[in-house]
Amino acid sequence: MARPQAELGVFGGSGFYAFLDGVEEHKVETPYGAPSDKVAIGEVEGRKVAFLPRHGRRHQYPPHKIPYRANLWAMKELGVSRVIGPCAAGSLQAEAAPGHFVICDQVVDRTWGRDDTFYDGPETTHISFADPYCPELRSLALKEAEAQGITAHDGGTMVVIQGPRFSTRAESKWFQGNGWKVINMTGYPEALLARELELCYVNVSLITDYDVGLEGMPGVQPVSHSEVVRVFEENNAKLKDLLFALLPSVPADRTCPCATALKGARFEV
Repeated sequence: MARPQAELGVFGGSGFYAFLDGVEEHKVETPYGAPSDKVAIGEVEGRKVAFLPRHGRRHQYPPHKIPYRANLWAMKELGVSRVIGPCAAGSLQAEAAPGHFVICDQVVDRTWGRDDTFYDGPETTHISFADPYCPELRSLALKEAEAQGITAHDGGTMVVIQGPRFSTRAESKWFQGNGWKVINMTGYPEALLARELELCYVNVSLITDYDVGLEGMPGVQPVSHSEVVRVFEENNAKLKDLLFALLPSVPADRTCPCATALKGARFEV
């Protein structure tokens, strides 16, 4: 039986476990084990789209146990060349309010112990990750968000923490003091693994709460998972509107550097 194909991929985050109607679900085997769930393949205005909830549809994988390598490999196996990674995120800066979107342009990794490369040897590979997100997809996401009337911030650094616990107040104030904009538990190594496979990747952070370091702001309470999911679900319609506008607008040909990320990255004798 021929393997199904898709050209665009979407990962679903907390509170975002389904996306397309009329899909066919496919089990994909990878050298890195099973992905988080079956991959649903459907169409958006004639474009084949693969959707995978990164936590699994029952949210059975906590952030530090998500099979990131299997998830990205499955997308590549299905023919996907561009991936959109929406996620729930906390705000570290007052201007990024709950319900806003942030189209991040940088990431800081504060995780540990995660399998974060496909290249464990013997072929040594040093991928460039100076600009973690696809510039072409970032530009398109911002353009379509504006057209949808969605408040989307152009750029910002995401700090990715190990989880599954939330930050202490001291940690949050440290992150805020560094000028980082959003905090999340899944943004790394997802973006890096996409780059290693020469896939375009863009993050769309949906702000669900103010992190605890923003003490003194009216109404700021310690973050809870139930609150994160509640706000994310309240804004699911906006996220889906953005995705349904963004996916068809992605050009067929890639002019960004993501497609040639491995050029010159390998040490050869």
